[in-house]
Order: sequence, then C-alpha cells, then structure tokens
Amino acid sequence: MWLNESEQQLRRDLQGLASDLRWSAVELLRIEQQLRQLGSEVDAQAVQRLCALFQGDEEKLSGYAEEVKAKVISRNKAQ
Repeated sequence: MWLNESEQQLRRDLQGLASDLRWSAVELLRIEQQLRQLGSEVDAQAVQRLCALFQGDEEKLSGYAEEVKAKVISRNKAQ
C-alpha cells in the first residue's frame, strides 16, 4: 500500500526523531563512562537512567513509524 505525502512525512519525522534519540543515548553512554572514571557514580547512574528512557522512546517511535508504513495505526483514547 502506498503512503500519501502526509503519511510519508509523518513516517520520516518519526524515524528522524527515533534516530536522534538513538544517537543521543550513544553520546550519553559515553558521558556515563567518563563520569564513572571520574568517580561520580551518582551522576553516572542518572545518565544511565536517561539512556534507558531514550532507548525506550526510540523503540516506540520506530514502532510508530512502522505502523504508519503498514497503515495500521490504532490508539485507544485514554479514559
């Protein structure tokens, strides 16, 4: 099934955001390692939690992009 222009743009935007989160997490992991080497364990753990959050969000956005591609977007309204 072909995507119309707005669907293609939405998919590209979602993929771009997911990519940005992925690379941000990679950079944060590098910073985390430096913090550990400097003995700042508390800060390193905080950065590690941010990385996990970014990685989870990256997976969600990638999944949403695939839903757009497959034209199977379904969200239940929050109650």
